[in-house]
This record gives sequence, C-alpha cells and structure tokens, in this order.
Amino acid sequence: MKINQQFEIAVIGAGHAGCEAALAATRMGHKVILLAINVDKIAHMPCNPSIGG
Repeated sequence: MKINQQFEIAVIGAGHAGCEAALAATRMGHKVILLAINVDKIAHMPCNPSIGG
C-alpha cells in the first residue's frame, strides 16, 4: 500500500495504548496515522472508559 500523505505522528500498533495515543494526538490537533498488522484487532478494548467505552 502506498500512502501519498504526510503525517505529524505515526502510531505503530492499534491495541489499547496505540488507540489511546492516536486519539489523544488527534484531539490535540495533530495529523496522525495509526498502523496495525491485523485490522481485525484494532481497538479490541470493549470497556475502556478513557475513550468512552
């Protein structure tokens, strides 16, 4: 996959901590890319209260 965009922050890993980091950076106004190996496991955190779960 080729991406022709520029990002300020790249978060590697879309588990619990990666999703929180990407969300926090986005809320602070940064342009963020969140990368994961397995798209079926992105945000696999059903009850995380810190991001509204």
